[in-house]
Amino acid sequence: MFTICNDSHSDFILLGFSDKPYLEKILFWVVLIFYCLTIIGNLVIILVSLKDPKLHIPMYYFLSNLSLLDLCFTSSCVPQMLVNFGGPEKTISYIGCAIQLYVFLWLGATECVLLVVMAVDRYVAVCHPLQYTTIMHPKLCLELAILAWGTGLIQSLTQSPATLQLPFCSNRRLYDIVCEVPALIQVSSADTIYNEIQMSIASIILLVVPLVIILSSYGAITKALLRVKSTEGQKKAFGTCTSHLLVVFLFYGTVTAVYLQPKSHYAHEQGKFLTLFYTVITPTLNPLIYTLRNKEVKGALIRLGKKTWDDLCWTIA
Repeated sequence: MFTICNDSHSDFILLGFSDKPYLEKILFWVVLIFYCLTIIGNLVIILVSLKDPKLHIPMYYFLSNLSLLDLCFTSSCVPQMLVNFGGPEKTISYIGCAIQLYVFLWLGATECVLLVVMAVDRYVAVCHPLQYTTIMHPKLCLELAILAWGTGLIQSLTQSPATLQLPFCSNRRLYDIVCEVPALIQVSSADTIYNEIQMSIASIILLVVPLVIILSSYGAITKALLRVKSTEGQKKAFGTCTSHLLVVFLFYGTVTAVYLQPKSHYAHEQGKFLTLFYTVITPTLNPLIYTLRNKEVKGALIRLGKKTWDDLCWTIA
């Protein structure tokens, strides 16, 4: 049964690292720098994928979707973080918290599905190269992208209302840096067993199952690559797949620790550090991982840079 509260729509207080003022000052500049890098890096990937004809293939279509997703994901929470880290004001309105929760869940769940789609794309490219263009045609790529974004939206519209219906009464202090489900469940004054079960089921569907599919796909890819006689072909495929796997482990490793056991002591004490990692660090590293380990992207960047320079010189002349 839910407890009735008169102040159910009052502001929340995001405590975050308020017990460590010196750390907040450092984090403000670290988060700001990473946020700027995230915007620049992901915008560059989107621009290059759109402008360079050689990158008009499914892999880079999904990569540009991931970059767009990371841009929106960080922008849904980082500005609020900077306000909290940069001054004494730690509050967020109920409406602001609700919007952040809906968007945060939507984009987080979308990324879980999108990473699976990218793994399947790599599986088809490596294990069925002759049928790749036939299987991964533009219509299917669009449908898979819609599936990812749509699944995330359904998850958000299912779990967010159930979380926001919880009574919080006098305890409006969230031991986190964003409004997310585990933090809200921890401070609710009601029995949250239903919400915990709901989140555990969602975590299994969106975290555990996708991870199993991804690892299975890369297991099959590894077997296929070991049969390839061309050393150069092996290196290129391994480079691309390693980049994707690194992104997968960075994202899933931190999110799983927070969402599988929302009321555990570990999630309560260390959750904000993990949240900081997958909301700020991972979206910044994604474009770096894909560009530094990918000759095609680096080549496209060079071509785009030359074209931009030539256009600029022609305009001046």
